[in-house]
Amino acid sequence: MANIETTSPVTDRARQKIARRILPFVFILYIISYLDRANVAFAKLSMTAELGFSEAVFGFGAGIFFIGYLFLEIPGALIVERWSARRWIARILISWGICATLMGFIKTPSHFYAARFLLGLAEAGFFPGIIVYLTHWFTGRDRARAMAGFIIGVPVSLMFGAPISSLFLRLHWFGLSGWRWVFILEGAPAVIFGIITWFYLTDHPRDATWLQPDEREWIANELEEERRRKRMIGHVSVWQGLRQRNVLFLALALCLANVEGYAFVFWLPTTIHRVSGLSVISSTMWSALPFIVGLIAMVVSGRRSDRAGERRLHAAIPLMLAATFFTLSAVPGQSFPMVLTWLCLTTACGYSFPAPFWVLPTLTLGESAAAASIGLINLIGNLGGFIGPSAVGYVLARTHSYPLGMMILALGAMLGGLVLLAVRVQPQPSQDTVSTCRADSA
Repeated sequence: MANIETTSPVTDRARQKIARRILPFVFILYIISYLDRANVAFAKLSMTAELGFSEAVFGFGAGIFFIGYLFLEIPGALIVERWSARRWIARILISWGICATLMGFIKTPSHFYAARFLLGLAEAGFFPGIIVYLTHWFTGRDRARAMAGFIIGVPVSLMFGAPISSLFLRLHWFGLSGWRWVFILEGAPAVIFGIITWFYLTDHPRDATWLQPDEREWIANELEEERRRKRMIGHVSVWQGLRQRNVLFLALALCLANVEGYAFVFWLPTTIHRVSGLSVISSTMWSALPFIVGLIAMVVSGRRSDRAGERRLHAAIPLMLAATFFTLSAVPGQSFPMVLTWLCLTTACGYSFPAPFWVLPTLTLGESAAAASIGLINLIGNLGGFIGPSAVGYVLARTHSYPLGMMILALGAMLGGLVLLAVRVQPQPSQDTVSTCRADSA
């Protein structure tokens, strides 16, 4: 067994095969997921103009998605841990694809609220389920890059979603406005990939016929060794995991980060339209640029965090910088290129945060406790996705002060970074240290 663990060819082969098999697929799933929840931002200007929705109506409707999302966060993560990721994720994809398509047929604020709520309910459990699923395949030293390989779907979905949605906005098939086709056409891939997921995903390494026996043995031994080290610290039950100090701080930090993060996404095309004076379609196209920058930053952040073996500061500092840049973007009287620069920097820092952040709850807790805790963190964190859009919609409707709304959002991100600094984490060995130790032992 020791030979398998320290044999470089087996280790490298297994890690490469697992990464190639799993990460591109879950990456595509997250692109579909995030686009279906965030495409309301690209449809906003046309939709609100046609239906007469106020900023308050839009903000509440955009945010109510996350209330529906709350219901299955913890159960969803536990289902992946104890039952089947393949079946659960396939179910989620098919149901949310149907709900996403229904968004194309809304006519009133009540329709808007109901459709967004049902979309959140259908998608609930997907994100924490995937996070838990990745812990079944990637060891601690590879996990931030694996998380980045999955979460990178966020900027990619918005980077491609902006120009694709701008093309759909031009459609007027069967007498339906372009914004309706944004929802109809972008909901269909979720149903298709839900069917593919049922046949493609593998729940555990022991079931992976696409790995050689020695490769299955290596990853199984590595993950079991991680579980053994956690058991030496002491068994933590699901209930104890939910009450741990770190879990509560991580949940609060994510909630505060999402107050800014989701509202930023939902109002980005509107911000560009307001500052630049460009058309709705051109403003939607320009919305892709910040997410291109965010994509690069996310990859770099995951790699740097894994190499340093450090997670907390790699999450907290970018979050506080994102708050600073977002505040600067709201200063009145700036040119469009200057505002766009601040928005790009905001996105770069904001997307440097998630990959190291989501490694933190997996470091010390056992399987079920970590799964439940990830569900709780995402549950509370997504309250920020409701609070931020609802608050900024209310502020804009009542005061018409864009800088005030943006500064309130930035305050959430700043406080989130400060809360993260209170998380207590045992230092991990860096990749360089691990490589040196293994070479010495060999």
